[in-house]
Amino acid sequence: MTGTDEHCVKVSLAERSYDILIRPGLLTEVGRHLRHLGFAGKVAVVTNPVIGRLYAPAVLRSLRTAGFKTRSIVIPEGERAKTLRWVSAILDELVKARFERGSVLVALGGGVVGDIAGFAAAVYVRGIPFVQVPTTLVAQVDSSVGGKTGVNHSLGKNLIGAFHQPRLVLIDPATLTTLPTREWVAGLAEVIKYGMIADEELFSYLERHMGALLRMEEGPIVHVVAQSCRIKASVVMEDEREADRRRILNYGHTVGHALESLGKYRALLHGEAVAIGMVQEVDVARHVGRCDKEVATRQRALVREAGLPDTLPPVTFSELWGAMQHDKKVAQGRLYCVLPVRVGQVVIEPLERATFERWFASRPREPHRSHSRRRAESSQRA
Repeated sequence: MTGTDEHCVKVSLAERSYDILIRPGLLTEVGRHLRHLGFAGKVAVVTNPVIGRLYAPAVLRSLRTAGFKTRSIVIPEGERAKTLRWVSAILDELVKARFERGSVLVALGGGVVGDIAGFAAAVYVRGIPFVQVPTTLVAQVDSSVGGKTGVNHSLGKNLIGAFHQPRLVLIDPATLTTLPTREWVAGLAEVIKYGMIADEELFSYLERHMGALLRMEEGPIVHVVAQSCRIKASVVMEDEREADRRRILNYGHTVGHALESLGKYRALLHGEAVAIGMVQEVDVARHVGRCDKEVATRQRALVREAGLPDTLPPVTFSELWGAMQHDKKVAQGRLYCVLPVRVGQVVIEPLERATFERWFASRPREPHRSHSRRRAESSQRA
């Protein structure tokens, strides 16, 4: 990717406002952008072994060229590293390096790195600045924007955390070219989510250009990343701390997070779980009369076209409902679920156990497709 056009999406939150910059090549300009924000002194780059080998040298070189004193902190790859243990490991490094309140943390990696580094930044000396440099599609369109940080608990995802907005988000779409196919495809679930909750035009664009996205063509990629960030920024500006409207961003995540937890964060990638969750939740919406068959059919067709899973893995009602009770969207003992009304519009409603159980019992039973089988099917279509 060699494009030069830069997209700038502004997240306006008074004194916590920041920009999201999107352009191939930004990875080598991190130091210059931090200088432009007025930072000086020490910078720690938090990453994982894979991303560290691919991209940390360029980022560290950029920072040193701009005059920063740098430190690299490497945490393990994957959701299993998203624990308080690894937050503590980051904090230990910051203490040893005598980081101060004006020092900066840079999160270089996917959603796990961003969430952990952001949480460490939120709690170290009661808060230091941090910058997001996301390298996966999920992180670029979703987790790097909005200030949600945190780690998992054994009983549920993201139950421990804090709101801590980044000072800047630098998105270099060129990093997506090194993603494994399965991770790239998983990230498309979050893009589909934005179309379903807020933008029928984006959803229609995905229907027309999914083949180009699967071929990783630069123009469609930059378009959907920028539009997803605009939607996320708009929702966050309206409801920064998830008091009301921001909860629409959880579409697909009520069932999705439960499946991740039941799989011990090993069986499914986050985006795969969200894809399954969206298909099940639109089916629940249809079951209770919130949307018609066409909405559910279009969503499932797009999920399948992307090569994402759309059927529940082997799980009992009790297991699934029990895991869903640990979701952050439980309020006063009631589980709130995001349900589509049409493509581009959703509502948030309490989901009663009896209603969910009736839906679970009535849904058609389909064999669960492994990610390798889905990839083969997607390749045949392409």
